[in-house]
This record gives sequence, structure tokens and C-alpha cells, in this order.
Amino acid sequence: MATLLTVEDLHIFYDTIKALKGISLEVKEGEIVTVLGANGAGKSTLLKAVSGLLPIRSGNIKLREEKLNGVPAHEIVEKGISHVPEGRKVFPTLTVEENLNLGAYIQRKDKGKISEAKERIFRLFPILQERRRQLAGTLSGGEQQMLAIGRGLMSTPQILLLDEPSLGLAPTLLKQVFETIQQINTQGISILLVEQNARKALGIANRGYIFETGRIALEGTADKLQTDDRVRRAYLGGRRVH
Repeated sequence: MATLLTVEDLHIFYDTIKALKGISLEVKEGEIVTVLGANGAGKSTLLKAVSGLLPIRSGNIKLREEKLNGVPAHEIVEKGISHVPEGRKVFPTLTVEENLNLGAYIQRKDKGKISEAKERIFRLFPILQERRRQLAGTLSGGEQQMLAIGRGLMSTPQILLLDEPSLGLAPTLLKQVFETIQQINTQGISILLVEQNARKALGIANRGYIFETGRIALEGTADKLQTDDRVRRAYLGGRRVH
């Protein structure tokens, strides 16, 4: 598989605080790669840097062989990277359909493409079609997460950055969210998944990286990480993922 996203020796600061300390990782075409770690380990910072929301102090971010350092966030979306942020961040006073339309702003002149993208989202999330004229702020937490993912898919990305998609969801919805991520992946979209539920994330991922205080402490295939004693003790309650 060809490498789609490359992060090389990435250093990110918040003022004088060093948030990422030389991170290097990659996502290949067709992969689901998960990033795990405690709160404050730098996982969300990584996604924000990749999507152009944070300046890079040093290092490189590349989509295929094209360097993205300094490229504005809206141009990164146009190049094929879409970011679904933590906390969903839908526009509560806009309808479901209006939220989806905003996700397609890079194709705003091509109504046919927008319509096709929207139909794909409605096949993935039939509930959004039922609620297309409903205000996003009146949706349940699970429905808002579906809308946030759907909005991210409206730009027809090559790679989807997902930040804590299961956060705050009822246990009954967790299975559905992770099945949806797998379904998106089968459509040819690579996924970089930041997730607090290590068991579920490693259950669907090809590979993973464990972050500790801005550095990569461990990396490997999902199977290898599931059986690593340190991962099992810290994230899996001492048991192997099933």
C-alpha cells in the first residue's frame, strides 16, 4: 500500500509549552490507524496540526509527497483531508441539511457533486435524511455525532481525521459508531482515529500509536498492541481485546 499521510519529526508548541516532541507516523492508503493515550498526551494537537489549525514549529506533514507545512486549513480540505473535531461542533441553529451543505463548501459551484455526496451520507445515516429539516441543536448526542461525521464526508476526502467520535455517547451507540467507521473505510477512505476507547479502536484499526506526553511510546499493528502487556495494563483493563 502506498503511503497517504506522513508526519515527520513534528514539533508543536502552545506558546512556550511543547505539545508534540518529534512525532513521526504514517497512514497508508486504505488503513485505519488509531492514536491512543491519556488526556493531554497530544493526540488532538496532532490532528489540528495535520488539518492546518495549528502552526508547525519544525518537522513536516505530507499528503502523498506534497508538503502541507503552512498550507491554510481550507486548502488542506481541498487537497483531501477532512477533520471531524472532538465535541462534534455542529451549528445548532442550522438544519441538518444546512450543516451538511457547509461541509461541501469546496464544491459549492457543483450542485451535482453536492447532491451525490449528500445521498451517500443519507445512505450511511438514514436518520439524518429523516431529520434533514430539523435544527441540529435539537438532535440527540448520537445524531449530532453522525451529522459531524457526515459533514466531514461531504468534501469527499481521501483521509478522515476523527477526534474522539465515541466521547459522551451512550454504550448502545458505541457499536454503531465503530461499525460506521469501518463502513466508511470500505469506501476507500483512510482514517486517522483519535479515540479514548482503546478496546474498540484497536478492534477495528490496522495499526496504532500510543502517545505519552507528546511522544510516541509504542507503535505497531493493532494485534501487536492488543497483546502488549503495557497497553493491556494501561488501556485494556489487563485483558486482550475481543
